[in-house]
Amino acid sequence: MNFRWIKKKAAALLRLLVLAVPAVLMLAPVVFVWSGSVMSRQELGVFLGPALDGKDGYISWRLIPDYPTPEHYKKLLLLTPQFFVVFWNSVKMTGSILAGQLLVAVPSAWAFAVYRFKGSRILFRIYIVLMLMPFQVTMLSQYLVLDRLNMMDTHLAIIVPAVFSTFPVFLCYRGFAAIPRELLDAGRIDGAGELMLFFKIGLPLSSGSVLAAMVLGFLEYWNLIEQPLAFLKDKTLWPLSLYLPQIGPEKAGEAFAVSVITLIPAVFAFLLGKDYLEQGIVASGLKA
Repeated sequence: MNFRWIKKKAAALLRLLVLAVPAVLMLAPVVFVWSGSVMSRQELGVFLGPALDGKDGYISWRLIPDYPTPEHYKKLLLLTPQFFVVFWNSVKMTGSILAGQLLVAVPSAWAFAVYRFKGSRILFRIYIVLMLMPFQVTMLSQYLVLDRLNMMDTHLAIIVPAVFSTFPVFLCYRGFAAIPRELLDAGRIDGAGELMLFFKIGLPLSSGSVLAAMVLGFLEYWNLIEQPLAFLKDKTLWPLSLYLPQIGPEKAGEAFAVSVITLIPAVFAFLLGKDYLEQGIVASGLKA
């Protein structure tokens, strides 16, 4: 009996270690960034001197600063108007993209999942192929189209291609495809129109997939780097994700503070939508 109890406890401890070690490794950068954001300039100079000033030796670090200070946050939030410009740019672009995807991707996914028309399966497979293509493959074609439409160096150059992204279509499609067709047929027999079926049956039953697509979209577009770097020349239009490279080594504390502030919305979005992410992942694994 004791042997079984010891074996059970050992297995539980092993599982805990297997889960705890990756968790610590993933959380370590976040802890380092936070500690750096509340370190004084003097401490940062001591710890990061070999990297920032080219001194001999190796950098060192301390998780808890000797003299924590909010000076970097105060300077960033009170004395750096450029930060608020790029922050608003990120909010504007991310919000516009998600709103556009709700208007475009969700109805498109409903059409693919519910209606069967000639060539629908081929068209959906093309969507899947486009989803698998990285931005580097489609960058030139996007650049030419946006330049022809006179959208270059505007926020529309980032918003419009993202609104027509294929990934939210794929994710929402799996949720809509899981709805029994008999339920939709019963609604039609009762006199419900197609719009009523969409709003009263489709969206409530597939809300997990839709919200999962929105959460994943927020996490992606809040941290955009390549698209703004390729399509926006005017630095006043840049999002928050491109503000960090502009901070020099002499402002390391501000860079840490910006990283923490950038991380906060993404963490909140994940915590608020983690249940929907799980539902969306389960729905995306179902066969149509």
